[in-house]
Amino acid sequence: MEAVRESPVPYISMAGVRRDGNVLIKVQDNGRGMSPDIQEQIFTPFFTTKKAGSGVGLTLSKQIMLLHKGNLFVESSEGKGSTFILQFPS
Repeated sequence: MEAVRESPVPYISMAGVRRDGNVLIKVQDNGRGMSPDIQEQIFTPFFTTKKAGSGVGLTLSKQIMLLHKGNLFVESSEGKGSTFILQFPS
């Protein structure tokens, strides 16, 4: 919700697909997106771009996915939004 707050027509979608023996859940928005520098850091413990953020949410989410033999990825373009992909083995 925070990512699309400034979008004239906010959009958030979720989709599930099966690909290459994995189940993927994609959460996509049309928010401001992230620079490549930010994308490289978002899974680092205590890194945050938010004034009230702790920087543990994405780190913890990625660790949980890895412990369950899955993964968590991000695809993002500045000004075009972001897609977070949760990859589960099937």
